[in-house]
Amino acid sequence: MATEATTAFKVMNQEFVKLDQFDSTNFNRWKDKMLLLLIVLNVAYVLDPNLQPLEDPAPDATPEEIAKVAELKKKREEDKFTCHGHILNTFSDRLYDLYMSMQSPMEIWKALEEKYNTERQGTDKF
Repeated sequence: MATEATTAFKVMNQEFVKLDQFDSTNFNRWKDKMLLLLIVLNVAYVLDPNLQPLEDPAPDATPEEIAKVAELKKKREEDKFTCHGHILNTFSDRLYDLYMSMQSPMEIWKALEEKYNTERQGTDKF
């Protein structure tokens, strides 16, 4: 049975995963394709604005509970890293330079939506 990492690697090597480079002219198309990729990789949940931080285990927690929380935290960090990398990987050089300093994929996602949805709303008025 394949692990999640193996499955994700196989998906990443498929031809359909090659997204168009995002150069700030194709935001809606890029966003939809990126979300599909992140959903297939099971990492899209890190972009959820309602995602709750993982709680530290209670002081009286069992070793199994402590290990479970540590495992969940590790997985979330790995998923954030994967999501962050895939988003940055599809940017043009100019956009990559602008957004690479943002550490959180959610921070990048919000900034992009704010910028490009606001621009679109402005052009739709006229």
